Amino acid sequence: MQPLADDGTPAAEAVSVPSLVSAIAERESQTGDERPRWVWSSSARLYPELLRAGVRVERCHDLELVESLLSGYDGRYGESRSVAAAWARMRGEPVPADRRPAAEAGPQASLFDDAEEDEAEDIAQIVAVHAEQQKRIARVPGFALLAAAESAGSLIAAEMTHAGLPWSASAHDELLTGMLGPRPSGGLRPRKLQDLADKISAAFGRHVNPDSPAQIVKALSAAGYQVKTTRAYVLKEIDHPAVPLLLEYKELSRLHTAHGWSWLDTWVKDGRFRPEYIVGGVVSGRWATNGGGALQIPRILRSAVVADEGWSLVVADAAQLEPRVLAALAGDRAFADAAAQGDLYAALADAFTPSADLTARDKAKLALLSAMYGGGTGDAVQLLGVLKKRFPDAFGFVEAAAQAGERGRLVRSRLGRTCPPPSADWRELTSTDEDTRSASAVRSRGRFTRNFVVQATAADWALTLMARLRQRLTALGDPDLVFFQHDEVIVHTPTPLADEVSAAIEASAKEAGRLLFGDTPVVFPMEAAIVHRYSDAK
Repeated sequence: MQPLADDGTPAAEAVSVPSLVSAIAERESQTGDERPRWVWSSSARLYPELLRAGVRVERCHDLELVESLLSGYDGRYGESRSVAAAWARMRGEPVPADRRPAAEAGPQASLFDDAEEDEAEDIAQIVAVHAEQQKRIARVPGFALLAAAESAGSLIAAEMTHAGLPWSASAHDELLTGMLGPRPSGGLRPRKLQDLADKISAAFGRHVNPDSPAQIVKALSAAGYQVKTTRAYVLKEIDHPAVPLLLEYKELSRLHTAHGWSWLDTWVKDGRFRPEYIVGGVVSGRWATNGGGALQIPRILRSAVVADEGWSLVVADAAQLEPRVLAALAGDRAFADAAAQGDLYAALADAFTPSADLTARDKAKLALLSAMYGGGTGDAVQLLGVLKKRFPDAFGFVEAAAQAGERGRLVRSRLGRTCPPPSADWRELTSTDEDTRSASAVRSRGRFTRNFVVQATAADWALTLMARLRQRLTALGDPDLVFFQHDEVIVHTPTPLADEVSAAIEASAKEAGRLLFGDTPVVFPMEAAIVHRYSDAK
């Protein structure tokens, strides 16, 4: 271990310790300002070892995550991010490829005791790379907060995996049995799916395997319906007795395949679902997961997420987050005043005239989503015109981002998270104005950058919220942050602390808004519910 000054330069000589786990635990047990910010290569590799030993750290600087952010800012998105790679770039040497993720590397000894790890991550390189990162961070306003939030996210991700989301295997099994029938054996279909398969064949008057799109297309063709795909939206347009059966089969088959008994056996142990979260796994800064589908828990399965006896789940999500982020980013006073209301879409409704198909609120929502995601056909064109006239600064903000993307430029979030540069293929497609494909490629990148500035800033806000919430939950003691999905969090807490947890979420949301946007009238409400089952939250 080696102590560092605030600018990252060594404050004393490096010292060898018998056990890094014990040494870190000793430092973390101290109080006040003496508790350090740990500088290490990757929380994803190192922190789980500490958590298994019962050691929880307060702060860290994740060199690999920050290197990714800095490379992206410099227009080099996706470059190798390891300490060895950063060290080589600093010295003008050939840059090595990153090592395989831990999930692909297979079983190994303790990461703190692995000789290869020690050799690959020399402490002098770690110190030098961190000092260089500190210099680069200091040049970009807001980037220090982004680096701190991303690093805090790396701790939160490991802690959520370690704590696990409370999950009732019996409730899950009961739900599957009720919808699919008893658990089958030998690779057979569950009873309900087999019954539907038989009825589908009977409706077509021939044997049809509902798992085979080719057979379904062929059967529909024989019945006089020419289709190229079996997607639900296509099937819903067909008046044939097999269609309702097919749609039901597809829905239940998806449940059986994605979250059936095999999923339950694989992912739920000792009453907990423990996925591996990947911080910044999406270009916008949103998270991903390595298996388990944690970020896509179907509503129907949420009844299986059950708090322990004497505990509760505090479920909270940010209402209309991305439109509120746009209001704060653009500094459009009229739009910001509307975003200070509880229901942003309702507050904007007076700008639109209702029709037979859409209420004024629906039109306000469609206009905002079209502005952020690049809609430009049908009703969206007229609604966008109303939005542009009423809120010119908000409309101009996303338009400027779209135009920058169409020119191949980079756009950034509020704190400096940067979109990837256009690919070589894109540049080739857009090299001539006459190429009809080039126009499509230009518009596509414009839609991407238009949304990126909003979605990436929303990711900045969510990370900042979670970092501050983590600190408040630590002060409360027992509550665990156990789930995060874009703009939603779940805290598992002793029931007597549930109200304090709700207050902590609300305070963290307000603070995240202030840290990102300063003094803005835009509010970022987190609607919290204290429940025993996740399904009871909505």
